[in-house]
Amino acid sequence: MKLIDLSVPLSPRIREPLPAKIDYASHEDGARQAAAVLGLKPDDFPESKAWATETVTLNTHAGTHVDAPWHYWPTAEGKQARTIDELPLEWFYADGVLLDFSMKPPGYEITTADLKAELERIGYKLKPFDIVLIRGDADKRLYHEHYAFLHAGVSADATLWLLDQGIKVVGTDGWGWDIPLNLQAAEYKSNPREGVLWAAHYVGKDREYCQIEKLANLDQIPKPFGFKVCCFPVKVEKGSAGWARPVAIVEER
Repeated sequence: MKLIDLSVPLSPRIREPLPAKIDYASHEDGARQAAAVLGLKPDDFPESKAWATETVTLNTHAGTHVDAPWHYWPTAEGKQARTIDELPLEWFYADGVLLDFSMKPPGYEITTADLKAELERIGYKLKPFDIVLIRGDADKRLYHEHYAFLHAGVSADATLWLLDQGIKVVGTDGWGWDIPLNLQAAEYKSNPREGVLWAAHYVGKDREYCQIEKLANLDQIPKPFGFKVCCFPVKVEKGSAGWARPVAIVEER
């Protein structure tokens, strides 16, 4: 089998609103830390070297991550929304379906008609619990100054249509599932009304589902279906999201 890494790194170099901060401790730092803890001297360790470590300050929505229903709203389907540690593992290992919208420009809002047309093009009918991946190639702009604003998004109606097919997990290589936040804000300012700000996320008020955001390398998946996706989120207690390292598993014959 072939394993394709679908994640971006946790990196402070990614220009996003919720960046990671990483403090790197060298092997020499580790010797000093260990010596202080154990009542030794740093030079008691070989060449005054011990462990290398990193201290990471990280929002649960930095890097590639899975959004839990709790992220969208306090309730889902009339009950308290579940957090990332409460969701069934079965959701996160399933058949994958790749829908290619890489030809669409940043800011484009993918519609239900777009989804249906792409499914017809690839000759696939969705089934419950498929993991649907939206390719826009936004990961190619990962270190761009305006990375968070350079992806195609999915409309609320299109999101609801996917959920109506029994889908529980969707994913995008964009910074977010909706169209970029700056476009949402501009549209709302020009004509304030409901259904503009965070519209696709708010579908989660009434329908329980998860989003994988900031995927990568979707262009490396060799076929639009017939592969597995594994995307188990880190078990953050009561978390609105969990970091993940999604992988496409492609059987090679």
